[in-house]
Amino acid sequence: MSVPTRRLSIALTSAAVLGAALLPTLQAGASVPPPPAGWTQVWADDFNGPANSLPNTGNWRFSLGHSYPGGPPNWGTGEIAAHTNNPANVSLDGSGNLRITPLRDGAGNWTSARIETNKQDFKAPDRGVLRVESRLQMPNVTGQQALGYWPAFWMLGSPFRGNWWNWPGIGEFDIMENVNGINSVWGVLHCGVAPGGPCNENNGIGASRQCPGASCQTAFHTFRFEWDRSVSPNQLRWYVDGQQYHQVSQNQLDAGTWNNMTSHAGYFIILNVAMGGAFPNGVAGGNTPTPATVPGRPMVVDYVAAWTRAG
Repeated sequence: MSVPTRRLSIALTSAAVLGAALLPTLQAGASVPPPPAGWTQVWADDFNGPANSLPNTGNWRFSLGHSYPGGPPNWGTGEIAAHTNNPANVSLDGSGNLRITPLRDGAGNWTSARIETNKQDFKAPDRGVLRVESRLQMPNVTGQQALGYWPAFWMLGSPFRGNWWNWPGIGEFDIMENVNGINSVWGVLHCGVAPGGPCNENNGIGASRQCPGASCQTAFHTFRFEWDRSVSPNQLRWYVDGQQYHQVSQNQLDAGTWNNMTSHAGYFIILNVAMGGAFPNGVAGGNTPTPATVPGRPMVVDYVAAWTRAG
């Protein structure tokens, strides 16, 4: 999710809107998988805890309202939901999952939630690799009922905190984005300057594909991002269920742009479900959400974890 006005489309022709789907029978949360051989876990949350409790505040902070204090309004994206720390919007389900649930009140006002890791130094070690992953299910809603839904799992460069206006130079890695209940995952890099620049802002350098097997909305899928400093040129890679679908190499960008987004202390992780904004509006061809949009469909997150591999 970008901070200023959102791109209108990224490889939209690869995705097709599905018809309305039934609510899923959610499976109990699985444990964070053990690190693969040669990898070390550096952070994880498997969202175990009592039903209706808030996520661990030792790991997460809440971003509240419609903006960061002093930052762009509506989070810079045009989204309309006010973010809260109300358990109705963001809480554990008692089965090892986190739910972020957009709601609409009787006056038509939307609320949702946005949580960010306190840790803000996620970074590939020198000549090593960083792997950030989540197993999650997108809100199970499609068609007209899904217009305006914008779930995301992403990362922002730590210098953004306290500045709020240095995007996109500090870097943004969108590991999983989805809009309007389309059976597709988008992976995007934002960098450089906006508009235009080496990352073609406000679009970014992105790719998308359908979720393997069952749709993104009806099943859990694993979304992974890797920042690889063990190869030359360095690489950024995006995966769904272990299948790579996007890559950006260091030599695609000028040295200054790459340095600005990789030389700082690192990144923090964000989970949120926005409602409305430039991306879903652009895909829908009009303002979202609409009166047909159905509230109450959560993004369900089984775990978030990060590993590193030494060079």
